[in-house]
Amino acid sequence: MRILIVDDHPVMRFGVRQLIERRWPEAELGEAASLAEALEQARAGPWELAVLDLSLPDASGVEGLVQLRRAAPSMRLLVLSMHDEAAYAARALQLGAAGYLTKEHAINELVLAIERVLKGQRYISSDLAARLADLLSGEAPARKPHEALSAQEYRVMVLIAAGRSASEIAETMHLSVKTVGTYRSRIIDKTGLAGTAEIARYCAANGLVDAE
Repeated sequence: MRILIVDDHPVMRFGVRQLIERRWPEAELGEAASLAEALEQARAGPWELAVLDLSLPDASGVEGLVQLRRAAPSMRLLVLSMHDEAAYAARALQLGAAGYLTKEHAINELVLAIERVLKGQRYISSDLAARLADLLSGEAPARKPHEALSAQEYRVMVLIAAGRSASEIAETMHLSVKTVGTYRSRIIDKTGLAGTAEIARYCAANGLVDAE
C-alpha cells in the first residue's frame, strides 16, 4: 500500500505518518510539503491514496485537489482540513475527493477514513455528516452566496481571490481568457460582489483562501 501525505506542516505530516504506520507497518509512505512536490510525486506514482491538506503555500483552496485529480486520476484523495463547514466539504467531494476529514478529528478517525476510502467508499468526518446531510436535503440555514456557484465558477473565484490574473487562471484551468471572463461575470452576478477586491475579502472572510 502506497500513501502520499501532502501538508506543509512537518508536525502534521509526522502525526499522520505515525497513525498510518501504527495501523499498516508495511505501508510505503511519501511526503510532500507543497502542491508542486505532490504533483511531481503523483506523476511518478502510482499511489493508492493521498491524504491532502487544502491549505498549501502554492495552491488556493480546492485547486490543489483539482490538479492532483488531473495528474493522477486513479489516486484516491482524502482531504484533511481545518475547515469544518459542511459546504466546504461538499465542494471538495463535488470536485473529486473521496473523503473529507477535519483535522480536529484526525487522531480518532483517520485510520477508519483511510480504510473506507481504499474500499471505494466515501468518508465524511463525524462532526460534519449531519450538517452535510442537512445541506444536501435543503434543510440547512440559508446558503452563502458562493454556494450558488458551479464547480468551475467556484474555482475561478478562489483563484481571483488568490491574486491570479485572467491569463494565469486560463492557463491553470485549461480555459480561454474569454471563458474566464465569462465565469468572472457570472460570479459577480450570483454573489453581488463588486469586483476583485470584494471577491478577495469575501473569500478570506469565509475561509475559502488563507487570510494574510
